[in-house]
Amino acid sequence: MDLSTRYLGLDLKNPLVVSASPLSLDLGNVRKLEDMGTAAIVLPSIFQEDIENEIDEIERLVAEGSSEAFSYFPARMTENVGPKNYLDLIRKARQAVDIPIIASLNGSSLSGWTGYAVQMEQAGASAIELNVYFLPTDLMLSGAEVEARYVDILKAVKAAVKIPVAMKLSPYFSSVGHMVKTLDAAGADGFVLFNRFYQPDIDLEELTLLRDIKLSNKGEIRLPLLWIAALSGNIRGSIAASSGVQTAAEIIKYLFVGADVVMTTSALLRHGIGYMQTLHDGLVADLKTREVQTISEIRGRMSRGAVTDVAAFDRVNYIRILRTGAVTS
Repeated sequence: MDLSTRYLGLDLKNPLVVSASPLSLDLGNVRKLEDMGTAAIVLPSIFQEDIENEIDEIERLVAEGSSEAFSYFPARMTENVGPKNYLDLIRKARQAVDIPIIASLNGSSLSGWTGYAVQMEQAGASAIELNVYFLPTDLMLSGAEVEARYVDILKAVKAAVKIPVAMKLSPYFSSVGHMVKTLDAAGADGFVLFNRFYQPDIDLEELTLLRDIKLSNKGEIRLPLLWIAALSGNIRGSIAASSGVQTAAEIIKYLFVGADVVMTTSALLRHGIGYMQTLHDGLVADLKTREVQTISEIRGRMSRGAVTDVAAFDRVNYIRILRTGAVTS
């Protein structure tokens, strides 16, 4: 059975990719994930603000000349300031495994996006995932201005590096399909659908914001499933499905609507990195049951452009569901 696929122009042994998470900070985990069947790994995001805040703090202490403050930092502290540790992680991960290592970048300025992207390329990253984690809470920003920011970031990074660049997007655009096609035309090599924005909750007892992130569940597959089905066959770039992958069933569904690869982290955080082998074996078992020999035999067969009942993806289907009472809890 041939599970191979292509993502961002990279040849992968199968469509299973580990999305950005702290799991990949440990080289032991990276090696085990490869052994368990992982085809590529996205390293955790590097945040420009974190790096610059760290540098600013050390520069402040140096300016103050406070010997007491220096006692809180290890010797030769300046050697680990900035992106050095992250770049070292890229180099070591590339040396540790044979699968592609994809860097993840979250910048806050055009110079930051391009500067760090260049350093990631020089460190040996196979590709870069731009995690444009931008919450437009400024009520004066128009939708057009928000979208232009994404395009500007992509063009700047593409002009700065030669390795493939993927855009990790949220579903919160007024027209997701048009936004993806715009970025596709601007040179994006692929898209990760979708990013899960941080959403605060409130502790009613303490009246404080709860700062936590919930792991995804398989019910979250439906929104990316819809948009991947609509985009499949209509863009040049690759498509990575993200969110809601808990079992091999979700992987198969994503492939059927047209995903080139399927990413997961929540399942590994819940069950341990050894669960990747379970996902891999489940994928193989499902394909054997269907008597499928290659991934290409099922990819896109349930996309919007491939099915005869297009209404199943559209508003009219919602009306039919309400009329027939086919509602699940």
